[in-house]
Amino acid sequence: MNLSEPVSQQSVGKYRWTICALLFFATTVNYLDRQVLSLLAPDLSKEFGWSNSDYANITAVFQFVYAISMLFAGRVVDKIGTKQAYILAIVIWSIGAIMHAYSVPMGAGIASVLGAFGFAAIPVSIAGFMLSRAVLAVGEAGNFPAAIKATAEYFPKKERSFATGIFNSGANVGAILAPLTVPWIAINWGWQMAFIAIGAVGFIWMAAWQMMYEAPEKQSRLSKEELAYIRADEQGRAPAPAPVAGGAKVSWFKLLTYRQTWAFTFGKFMTDGVWWFFLFWLPKYLSAQYGMGKEAIVVPLAVLYSMTMVGSIGGGWFPAYFMNKGMQAYDGRMKAMLVIALFPLVVLLAQPLGYISFWVPVLLIGIGASAHQAWSANIFTTVSDMFPQKSVASVVGIGGMAGGLGGVAVSKIGGWLFDYYGALGQIQTGYMIMFSFCAVAYLLAWGVMKTLVPRHKEITDL
Repeated sequence: MNLSEPVSQQSVGKYRWTICALLFFATTVNYLDRQVLSLLAPDLSKEFGWSNSDYANITAVFQFVYAISMLFAGRVVDKIGTKQAYILAIVIWSIGAIMHAYSVPMGAGIASVLGAFGFAAIPVSIAGFMLSRAVLAVGEAGNFPAAIKATAEYFPKKERSFATGIFNSGANVGAILAPLTVPWIAINWGWQMAFIAIGAVGFIWMAAWQMMYEAPEKQSRLSKEELAYIRADEQGRAPAPAPVAGGAKVSWFKLLTYRQTWAFTFGKFMTDGVWWFFLFWLPKYLSAQYGMGKEAIVVPLAVLYSMTMVGSIGGGWFPAYFMNKGMQAYDGRMKAMLVIALFPLVVLLAQPLGYISFWVPVLLIGIGASAHQAWSANIFTTVSDMFPQKSVASVVGIGGMAGGLGGVAVSKIGGWLFDYYGALGQIQTGYMIMFSFCAVAYLLAWGVMKTLVPRHKEITDL
């Protein structure tokens, strides 16, 4: 069978794309849950008297806990298997999402406990939201390690970045659906119900995952031909045992001896914070600089995140152009990522041209955010290009932790800059500084990654 022929590819079956659809919907729910707070932040800030630094601290708790949890989430996924790990993750993050509705009474309890031990109490609302964000972060940290591992299990290398781009576009769909639903729910039923209703959606997805997912070798809906197609990359090698939950794990220290791990980790550290910044701060940016309320920001955010879907899916497809010319998967992916890294440079113009209309920064940031999603689809897949399946989730976890810590740094620095320049009446300067970093981060990351791993080198001794 010639796997390069379209007819042959069609004849093997398409169940792997059903799995991709499940990953897409999980990622959509993931981003719906995490974006509710950012959309309600302007109103919650007024209601509870939060400064930009207070809001930055709340978001930083999410990012810090998410970062640490990513490290362990990868290990859990490799240990107990993709199916059970995903169920555990979505149960935890759905509970965390719903907890936000009860943040104020929870915060009162936290403050009283701190006071009993002689510590200065954190303001009640901030304490409660910090706890809710922490629980949300623990669960959401499992999404990408599990999704990338499922992609490595169900797709051959040449399709992985495309599949990753498709399921990763769920982040953009979630970001589009959130401004269309969250303000409407909050206006009609209150901000608490927005957290409860959106958080409950995860339990619906969990039922579908339980029914439809099994490891490929155990999947009765998968034809022998499709399984052979998925395992086509293993032709010519000694057959590897199918990955099983609870198998021998590779130590973090062993993984950290490889340049490939450090390349992925640095790339995530430099660029994840850009996406976090766009996700958590854009509603406040439009409110602070253009005086837009939660109803007015719906259309601009929907347009911006619709643009990012093009980047996610198109960026996932792009490396195949170079692979079809004979390049190894990693080499083709890195060439595509260099081109992608050039697009965020347009964000440098967001503030200088922002006086024309709010649509100018929205569209320019949309291009930058689209490039991030294209970059994300590919940087995730560099791991499965070079590491065996049994260690993919662990490496993704290590890089995810670094990306989360980068997000913490960006959020904290942003909050400080906006308070500092806001007090001077020059908040535009603070955003210009942050947008400048967002513009150049990808080229810096690509340069270091290419230096560490100049060409494709697969790990075979794990």
